[in-house]
Amino acid sequence: MALISETIEFDADSLPAPVIGIAAELGKHDSGIHHHVKGQLLYAPQGCITLTLENALCILPPTKAVWIPPYTKHRAQMTNVVAYRSLYFDSSIYTCPEAIEIVEVNELLKALINKMAFWDWNIAPEQTTNTANLFWEEFYSANQYSFILPIPTDRRFKSFCKRVRTASFLAPALSTLANSVGASPKTITRLFKAETGMTYQEWRQQWRLFKAIELLSESRQVGDVAHQLEFSSNSAFIAFFKQQTGQTPLAFVRQQN
Repeated sequence: MALISETIEFDADSLPAPVIGIAAELGKHDSGIHHHVKGQLLYAPQGCITLTLENALCILPPTKAVWIPPYTKHRAQMTNVVAYRSLYFDSSIYTCPEAIEIVEVNELLKALINKMAFWDWNIAPEQTTNTANLFWEEFYSANQYSFILPIPTDRRFKSFCKRVRTASFLAPALSTLANSVGASPKTITRLFKAETGMTYQEWRQQWRLFKAIELLSESRQVGDVAHQLEFSSNSAFIAFFKQQTGQTPLAFVRQQN
């Protein structure tokens, strides 16, 4: 059995097969913080998945899949996800990535994910070898994307980091954050650069992209999203979104339907 619902209890780590696949259909879902002994590949052709990690946020737009290494604590929140596929791999058998990775899902990789997601959980290991090997060949050759946003750990950002993980969070302007932390904008910029690899302004722009993808996945109007994320105009938001993703917000919304 591979097609599951929210009422079915499922634990991939309790199943002995080297590859376990599941397919599910749902609109909204919140997994809560958890981890697996097996590594996990997560993919949804429609909607948006937000992963909360220990010191980072990760956004998974349509046409992308995320690899979650074994023992990685994460929380998956799904917005307008019509269906998703999840594959669990025994990392003692397969050479799996050791870090979170997001890749483009081409037609072949999509077909492989769909096939493996519907495998019987008692399938003989020798029946999975060729397909699983082809999957990893395609995975490692796929284009990678950086939809991962590090969260600073400095104690001065404790309140800020707590709010980042809430649905109502809105990344403030640099001067506002500096006032709330009690540090100069220069100090904030230095700390963010040291801990995240980005200045705060760069970090805030990346966060706005993540939030824009999430809001557009909820079928929000482009103008409403631009206003909520404090862009100066709709055209400024459209230009920003296209520069970051290669498509307009409207094209992204149409892709959801």
